[in-house]
Amino acid sequence: MSRIVSVETRDVRFPTSRQLDGSDAMNPDPDYSAAYLTVRTDHGDGLTGDAFVFTIGRGNDLQTAAVELVASGLVGADVEELLDDMGGTWRTLVYDSQYRWLGPEKGVMHMAIGAVVNALWDLKAKRAGLPLWRLLASLTPEELVALVDFRYLTDALTPDEALAILRSAEPGRAQREADLVRDGYPAYTTTPGWLGYSDEKLVRLAKEAVSAGFEQIKLKVGDNLQDDIRRMALARETVGPDIRIAVDANQRWDVDEVAPWIAELAPYGVAWVEEPTSPDDILGHAEIARRIAPVPVATGEHVANRVIFKQMLQAGSLSVLQLDATRVAGVNENIAILLLAAKFDIPVCPHAGGVGLCEAVQHLSMFDVVAVSGSTKGRTIEFADHLHEHFVTPARLQGGRYVAPQAPGGGMELLAESLEQHLYPDGPVWQEAAQ
Repeated sequence: MSRIVSVETRDVRFPTSRQLDGSDAMNPDPDYSAAYLTVRTDHGDGLTGDAFVFTIGRGNDLQTAAVELVASGLVGADVEELLDDMGGTWRTLVYDSQYRWLGPEKGVMHMAIGAVVNALWDLKAKRAGLPLWRLLASLTPEELVALVDFRYLTDALTPDEALAILRSAEPGRAQREADLVRDGYPAYTTTPGWLGYSDEKLVRLAKEAVSAGFEQIKLKVGDNLQDDIRRMALARETVGPDIRIAVDANQRWDVDEVAPWIAELAPYGVAWVEEPTSPDDILGHAEIARRIAPVPVATGEHVANRVIFKQMLQAGSLSVLQLDATRVAGVNENIAILLLAAKFDIPVCPHAGGVGLCEAVQHLSMFDVVAVSGSTKGRTIEFADHLHEHFVTPARLQGGRYVAPQAPGGGMELLAESLEQHLYPDGPVWQEAAQ
């Protein structure tokens, strides 16, 4: 038996605003940040559980405090009891009445719970000596269903239906895992498309993306129509007719603004329109989807929980589901979302535009192809080429595809030196900027 002996939280921020990396129509100067958690036990193996919540700067201290509040409640807990019943652990955290009152199941506290859940999964995978995707894919359908909370979902997805989805994927698991290790998982890149980049930088990075093997890029849009038309035309001229170009408005528009704007961009070929309006507007997304068809609507990075995803799928609000590794309450809730997507036959293309999100979401998509959907058709993981060098096991790409990670864990562990350098506000990176 081992126990959790300490938790450590750190406010870690990277000054990406200096180069306008990550800039879009709603977030012009983000500093990619992590409310970072390390869980330590008294086990002799010395393994830690590491995870974080992604933010973009101001407010990361608030998120870090929430993570510490939730995580500190586990100090002294039996580690094996927590890890052996991750479904029960999830329910205990999410249904804590006082945390829940602050949501329920949304916002800072829900994301804080997600960091704790993800840190425990990281520890469980490290103890098993497996990458998280492979650990999840090794579980039986019954074990996976036991991880999911079906409260509020059964009008759309019952435990029996989820079990049937997982059992139908069982026969091909071994072959799909071998294919994944051999071929990797399709990726697209947002790197050329940040709104603050010059036209020259857009062209250079778009050319590099095509040379690297990406078959899709994404441009941020929504601030100025004429600028968007110019940048879209420039991108299309640069990448040629066969590379897909998605656009992302980052919630900028009212419902009635979307169709006329997209009509102006449509001649250049739009792979999908991402986050066209408020992430909470289920019916608004459905109306947008109707008006701009056949151009798909993609959304999900700011969707607060599995219940909103359920309703969006029921309403026809999206054609591409973009789950996020740190927005909901961790791995368990994302398994529920993957099962919902499989039930509605909607492809999952995770959001990964942020520090460490590429490292985290690849495990979810790879688990999905092996054990849930059984397919990469119409599926691709976002890749943003920023800050990977700060991770113990950075995401690797080859030929425009994610290489399946083999290192044990969930991939969210930052290097000790990077943590020290980027602590806010006292780390050297921030002290130098203040002088």
